[in-house]
Amino acid sequence: MIYLALSISCSVTVGVLLKLAKRYQISIAQVITWNYLFAIALSAFFFRPAINDLNLASVSPIHAILGLLLPTIFVFLALSVQKTGLARTDIAQRLSLFISLTAAYFIFKENYSELKYYGIAVGFLAIIFTLYRKSTIGYGNWLYPLLVFIGFGVIDVGFKLISQNTDLPYTTSLFLIFCIAFVLSLIYIGYLALIKKTKLQLINFICGCVLGFFNFGNILFYMKAHRAMANDPSTVFAAMNMGVIICGSLIGILIFKEKLSKLNYLGLALALLAIILITLAQLNVVR
Repeated sequence: MIYLALSISCSVTVGVLLKLAKRYQISIAQVITWNYLFAIALSAFFFRPAINDLNLASVSPIHAILGLLLPTIFVFLALSVQKTGLARTDIAQRLSLFISLTAAYFIFKENYSELKYYGIAVGFLAIIFTLYRKSTIGYGNWLYPLLVFIGFGVIDVGFKLISQNTDLPYTTSLFLIFCIAFVLSLIYIGYLALIKKTKLQLINFICGCVLGFFNFGNILFYMKAHRAMANDPSTVFAAMNMGVIICGSLIGILIFKEKLSKLNYLGLALALLAIILITLAQLNVVR
């Protein structure tokens, strides 16, 4: 369970750092770029990827798509945290599992029990109630959490497809995706520096390294938790999602003084109920 606790802590810390970025005038684009550079270094150290096996033929369209989506969704994640709060963003991110579950049924042909259908239905209600804001006037109050929800769901499906690829080890694929994400992000901040005259600042590099440390830690400890509990993956998955939702919501409410309506709290409760129902379905507790 120590790996799960560490993974949850790293995941929530990433959200907190993105929340603080706006307050201290940190460039999100630069931070995200250097975050992937640091993630590449850590991947090379911990995963020992088979770099000699990498060539143009081994790069699939899914690698390229994920390399593009990762930095893009990071931007949406940061904007969602800053505009709608840490609590709503963490819930939107974790509820993206329902996209994965839908893909598991239609793409990976997984058999669903009746209880899992109930869990998915409750989950979509949770999304509606959690993202609801009475003061909604423009798109910004709901668009970014919705993009986070969709983006992380698509990324999760992409990683599932990558895991089925036998041409490259999964850890090597992850290293390759980080490299693509870094190169694309570097091109973007190069454009900002040369065309938009945006200054490249050392503080953004330092913050990017810190963000990359916790972002990679989230992935590393999550993988270690699955290895340590290899016979009980659903417990890892559910505990991770519930832990992030609870911790992210508490930090958002208690530290950042985020205001949630009664419907938002109902959405939070429904989110936890949905994940519990899906976990019970995976464990075949109820038929």
